[in-house]
Amino acid sequence: MPPGQGAGEPSEEELRAAYEAELNRITTTDMMAQSAVSLLNIGATRLAPAGEGQDPGHPQRDLEQARDAIDGVKALLEILERRIPQELGPLRDALSRLQMAYARELQPGGEAAAAAAGQPSSPAQPASAPQSPTQPSQPAQSGSDKPGPGPAESSGRLWVPGR
Repeated sequence: MPPGQGAGEPSEEELRAAYEAELNRITTTDMMAQSAVSLLNIGATRLAPAGEGQDPGHPQRDLEQARDAIDGVKALLEILERRIPQELGPLRDALSRLQMAYARELQPGGEAAAAAAGQPSSPAQPASAPQSPTQPSQPAQSGSDKPGPGPAESSGRLWVPGR
């Protein structure tokens, strides 16, 4: 028996054969869908505020990683649209919720300010869509009781219905 190999453990050849069988079974569509789900979970985890009694091994809040996760899912959804468009509804919904949570975190005060203002915690529509970087956001008109655009909207990265 080779060193490091105990009784009942598969040989290197058996492991290689099992790995090759798995590669033959799985499709690129399966892998991209699984990756999109994983990115959504990672993005949500990186947006979660540090809670009391949280596991010390819990990842720190990281808005940059959350944004990268959102961008990665958007890219994967573009490709998956060609293969499984009828199955993408739940992924799009999860992406929309993640985008709304991310946008709330970019506002001054983050989620606590949104809760105090009475805004719903679950979004009803997508928060982000491509916008031309040269298109300026529309500031609130003077004399109106509407607040001006927040940092996410004024950056040109937040899509707001009707604007």
